[in-house]
Amino acid sequence: MKIKGIHLETIMLSENGLNIQIIDQRHLPFKLLLTNIHTADEMYLAIKDMAVRGAPLIGAAAAWGLYLSALNAPFNDVFSFIQQKANLLRSSRPTAVNLFYAIDRVLKRIPINADKFKIIEIIKKEAIAIQNDERYNSIAIGKNGLEIIRAISKNKNGKTVNILTHCNAGWLACIDYGTATAPMYLANNDNIPIHVWVDETRPRNQGSRLTAFELENENIPHTIIADNTGGHLMQHGLVDLVIVGCDRMTANGDAANKIGTYLKALAAFDNKLPFYVALPFSSIDFNIVDGIQNIPIELRDKNEVLYTDVWYENRLISASSSNTTSPAANYAFDVTPARLITAVITEKGVFKPNELINSI
Repeated sequence: MKIKGIHLETIMLSENGLNIQIIDQRHLPFKLLLTNIHTADEMYLAIKDMAVRGAPLIGAAAAWGLYLSALNAPFNDVFSFIQQKANLLRSSRPTAVNLFYAIDRVLKRIPINADKFKIIEIIKKEAIAIQNDERYNSIAIGKNGLEIIRAISKNKNGKTVNILTHCNAGWLACIDYGTATAPMYLANNDNIPIHVWVDETRPRNQGSRLTAFELENENIPHTIIADNTGGHLMQHGLVDLVIVGCDRMTANGDAANKIGTYLKALAAFDNKLPFYVALPFSSIDFNIVDGIQNIPIELRDKNEVLYTDVWYENRLISASSSNTTSPAANYAFDVTPARLITAVITEKGVFKPNELINSI
């Protein structure tokens, strides 16, 4: 996708092959900052501090973190050094299953007795494959979701299709195109008139800062709304469907996404509106079936609730937005039960939640 007309992807291997370049999303939409990551420890911090975020991107970033660990490993202890850094990367964020999927996928490819240079090449090849897979997944998700938007547009006789989304499941959360946003981008390219309601998504405002930024750069009509506005819009016929992303889905279709998603699903259910979850199969954890009980929910720093990032005098500063002496809880995700999900849009097709287990 594009920023000011220039095509970029979220994560890239440098030309010299010695570091990984990322878009530091903490500075968007105010400043496009490309940052070089040199070590697995730096990649751990980039993931933990949300310089990179979004389930597919976190997976790719972890794979590249292992590549950096191989580059920096001592010649006499390469594999155990990589294992150590793999454990560090695993601890960065607990909810998104792509993180663990990508690390396990890379580690399975490494022969224990291979020399350092062979291991570096193996990990590099696998990291590129993971990145390419997620790019393909997003495009395929977009094509499958496009048919849903096209059908609604036809039923509305070509009038604007109003889509509500929560948080950022766009190309900034993936490699390119995104998950929830991919059908929107393809619909726009196909000249289907759409308008997107963009939840601000507290506490870090990833909707109002990142999703809105993406849509603006792709010239897609959109409106930023406060998180609790969606139900009102649905009651007044101003929403045709909801599409959200997902950081971890269970085998039965329970979906963990940014905090507040569950409330959108409840409002959509009450107003008889379709609620779709878009994600690649790499975000499905087939080892668990009860998302509410078994998906780990990240509890982040309370200051993300008590303070807000603002752009002031050409720099990002943190400003108080609450009574800062009060206790605060910052749950990063909630779980939407499968019963509230109309269908799941994947790269392999569109499925009812209970059909996922039979699709692998």
